[in-house]
Amino acid sequence: MNTIRITKEFSFETGHALYGYDGKCRNVHGHSYKLSVTVVGKPVEQPDAVKLGMVIDFGDLKKIVKEEVVDPFDHATVFNKNTPHLELARELETRGHKVILADYQPTSENMVTDFAQKISAKLPDYIKLHSLKLRETETAYAEWFSSDN
Repeated sequence: MNTIRITKEFSFETGHALYGYDGKCRNVHGHSYKLSVTVVGKPVEQPDAVKLGMVIDFGDLKKIVKEEVVDPFDHATVFNKNTPHLELARELETRGHKVILADYQPTSENMVTDFAQKISAKLPDYIKLHSLKLRETETAYAEWFSSDN
């Protein structure tokens, strides 16, 4: 059987601020992110299998990505945990806002790397993460490929 790549797309809204940045993005702002997740594997060949012909059930992939990325990041504000905005982050939390203090600067590049690690760790052994594309705006995105890492 052939090796096949399948892709599922996700959307979520996330705010962030880039600590120490010399442009507008140092201010708290948000994006309507679009995440494309591509996995690679061989379709199930056992004739009596309920997943016959599937690399992975799109529903199973959706569950993983929702739990690891979409649900935690949707309508959250992400700050670098070393930011001087910690006071703001704590104030937002006390007012019931969802805040993520990341171990990294919350750029698309770092977020897509974080997402790759989280998703890869949850995939079944017979499925490999091929690539991620994290679109921050209509004209700007970061990509992660397993072949580069």
